[in-house]
Amino acid sequence: MPVAAKNAVVIVNPRSGLPFRRRQPGEIASVLSEAGVNNSVAIIAQHENIAEIARNAVKHGADVVIACGGDGTVSAVASAVVGSQTALGVIPLGTLNHFAKDLHIPFDLAAAARIISQAKTDSLDVGEVNGHIFVNNSSIGIYPAIVIGRERRRRTGRSKPVAFLQATLQALRRYPFLDVRIDAKGDRTTQRTPFVFAGNNEYEIKGLHIGSRHSLNQGRLYLYVAAPVSRLGLLGIALAALLGVIDKTKSLQMFGVPEAFIETPQRVIAVSADGEVLRLRTPLHYVLRPRALKTIVP
Repeated sequence: MPVAAKNAVVIVNPRSGLPFRRRQPGEIASVLSEAGVNNSVAIIAQHENIAEIARNAVKHGADVVIACGGDGTVSAVASAVVGSQTALGVIPLGTLNHFAKDLHIPFDLAAAARIISQAKTDSLDVGEVNGHIFVNNSSIGIYPAIVIGRERRRRTGRSKPVAFLQATLQALRRYPFLDVRIDAKGDRTTQRTPFVFAGNNEYEIKGLHIGSRHSLNQGRLYLYVAAPVSRLGLLGIALAALLGVIDKTKSLQMFGVPEAFIETPQRVIAVSADGEVLRLRTPLHYVLRPRALKTIVP
């Protein structure tokens, strides 16, 4: 279903992605204009709230809010437009761009702008944890610990890859485990685990396309719970994932459910949602919102 793309607000996160991939806001606006998309540009300053700027755009009648950045930027904009008649547009300028890859949105700026100008939309699912939206995934356990450590090191001047490696090694040394009780569709399971991963629809866990999704509107929340393993076993899981054979290790339990409750002994826990870390009260309530996000797609 096409939408009008005449009134677009472009939100540019100048800190997203690798330096050589960053584009100037004026260039983005110009390429969109050449593609036939009339737009105004909002450049995100250091402490500005992306979601709040996007909510303002929706309030003032924007047809499309275009997220120019990585998955965190896309997720913040999505949280503002979800459930409205305003469409999400994506120009992938981040480091990994998982959401754009799963939608087959090209990384080339002009090609992405042409897709937005064509204004074809689809209604996609979003995940939610305790009221916080995510378009890709959310997790508890070792990954939020790594992100917290990475950001702490980046504030001291380390590059993102170096900070990530150091934070990963520290997290493995601490060997974090969680005792969780998961209630999904009336089925309860209790387990000690290094992580629980919740995906907005099913993630591929084998082969060359591991970590990707074939669909973002099948209406299912997928939970992946890691078996209790040693430090070496945790590294083995990571290696198996890189080789595309994690399904053969039998190290992950998978549940496809519309919603789930996760209890832990901690009253407040670090939770990642599309790479951003939140501190949320338990129990965590994960739910899928089917077809709630109008999105411009190829």
